[in-house]
Amino acid sequence: MSAPDERDELRLTAEQFADGATSELGDIEIVDGRVVRLMAQSPLHSRVVRRLAGLLESARRDGGPCMVVDSDVAARFADAETAVVDRRLNIRYPDIWIRDCEPYDVNTVREHLLLIVEVTSESTIDTDINDKRIQYAIAGVPRYLIVRLDQKEDRIEEIEEYRLDWSGRRYRVHTVHRRVLLLDDPVEATIPFDVLEQT
Repeated sequence: MSAPDERDELRLTAEQFADGATSELGDIEIVDGRVVRLMAQSPLHSRVVRRLAGLLESARRDGGPCMVVDSDVAARFADAETAVVDRRLNIRYPDIWIRDCEPYDVNTVREHLLLIVEVTSESTIDTDINDKRIQYAIAGVPRYLIVRLDQKEDRIEEIEEYRLDWSGRRYRVHTVHRRVLLLDDPVEATIPFDVLEQT
C-alpha cells in the first residue's frame, strides 16, 4: 500500500480552528496543522482517566490555591515554525490536566497548566512518551505523568512522573510509581493502582 498523498491530508489553520472547523471531525488532535484522528480507547483507559481525574479533583486542598481538573479539553501549544499557514497549528486534548483558575482560553491555557496526565494505549504510546513529553516541557508545564498500561491494556504497569529540569524546558524522570501513585504537588494524593483499575 502506498503512503497517503500529502495533498489528501486534512490540514487546518488557527483561523479555521477558531471558526469551528473541527466540530464535525470527532476525536482529533492537530499536529503542525495536520488533523490526526484518535482511535477509540479501551475500557481500562476510560476508567483510569475518569477515576484519576475524580481523585485528583477531590485531593485539592480546602483553602489552598484554586485549581481546576479537566479531561479531554483543547489546549493550543506553540505553533510550528513555518511560513505556511496550514502547517503551524498544534492542538492537544490531554487526558487530564490540573490548571489554575484563570478563565479558560484555548490559546493561553498552556501557560496555566500545573500537571498533565496522559494514559497510554497501543495507538498513542509513542506520541505520549516522545512528542507530547517534548511539547509539554517546552510549554513549561511543571509536571507530566504517563500512565503506562500493559500491552493487553488489562492493568497499569507503572506511572512515570516527570518534572522540569533546571532549564525549565526539558523533563527529567522524578519517580516511577509501581503500585501506588504518590503525588505531593500540585495536589497531595495517595492513589493505589487497583483503585483506578477496578471494574
